[in-house]
Amino acid sequence: MESEGNKQDEYDKYNRVDILVKSASGELMLVEVQNDSEIDFFQRMLYGVAKLVTEYIKEGEPYGTIKKIYSVNIVYFGLGQGEDYVYEYKGEFIGMHENDVLLPTTLQKQDFKVEKVSDIFPKYYIHKVNNFNDVAKDTLDEWIYFLKNSEVKDNFKAKGLDKAKEKMQYENLTEEEKKMYNRFQENRRIENSMRYTAKQEKAVEIAMSLLEIPLSNQEIAKHTGLSFEQIAQLRNQKQ
Repeated sequence: MESEGNKQDEYDKYNRVDILVKSASGELMLVEVQNDSEIDFFQRMLYGVAKLVTEYIKEGEPYGTIKKIYSVNIVYFGLGQGEDYVYEYKGEFIGMHENDVLLPTTLQKQDFKVEKVSDIFPKYYIHKVNNFNDVAKDTLDEWIYFLKNSEVKDNFKAKGLDKAKEKMQYENLTEEEKKMYNRFQENRRIENSMRYTAKQEKAVEIAMSLLEIPLSNQEIAKHTGLSFEQIAQLRNQKQ
């Protein structure tokens, strides 16, 4: 394939493929050659593979048709920090001869807020829920317990579980109960809105009285909770 051969239109990201090889078993080898230095070349590698995966699975086909992809990148510039000349990705890029770990440059660390090259690439987790023994030892276990049992225990503290419990309880309601619950929530929103409006009106009233005294906007804001902009508008109205 010629360079930029699978660019869809002028707005698409470049996916420069110098060579694309397909084996008899359907595995793909993407070979890219780059002479000019690119600080975000690691991200370009990731994008190229991701784009290749989506381009080589037809709409409606099962995911099982996806074959293994080998990304071979031949670069003529200093990509990252490392002593070896061939690196294989094993959660980190490991040198095949020196066994060292390829690290990002100082500039890459600063620009992309990463400490390791692996921070740029996907990290996969698999939660085998049915293997869980129902003993929650930490907050992650609490979520897995919920996923397995559709239950949130009262002593669970994991962030977001309270919302999940509320949502689950809502879904278990009858249609009539859901209507009643929705009316309750709407009434609560209206009540909170009225309470907030009354609080704002009281704050404005206090601010207007304080404008009679030679106080700064900052001092009035401290006493009323209004923003500097709101106080400035009130001061202009008063003039």
